[in-house]
Amino acid sequence: MKAIKYMIVLLLILLGISFAILNSETVTINYYLGTKQMPLSLLLIVAFGLGLLIGWISMSFKVLRLKTNLYRLKKKLQVAEKEIDNLRAIPVKDER
Repeated sequence: MKAIKYMIVLLLILLGISFAILNSETVTINYYLGTKQMPLSLLLIVAFGLGLLIGWISMSFKVLRLKTNLYRLKKKLQVAEKEIDNLRAIPVKDER
């Protein structure tokens, strides 16, 4: 299974390199503070990287909130299980 993963990663790297070679034209980027010229492939890599970073940051807040909620629920479950064990240990009184 690891060999298949390595083959897929290698294939993606080769596709990325060939994509960069095919798209080596220089483009001009106009932004608020000025302009910048860079190869199209580099621009796409930067845009993809920024997208990954923004996505990772936004999801890390969600994951942190879910982990906190999971921790709280586990503590609540431990208390409930302890209460059940205590109730099972109490002898049942016959009301007759």
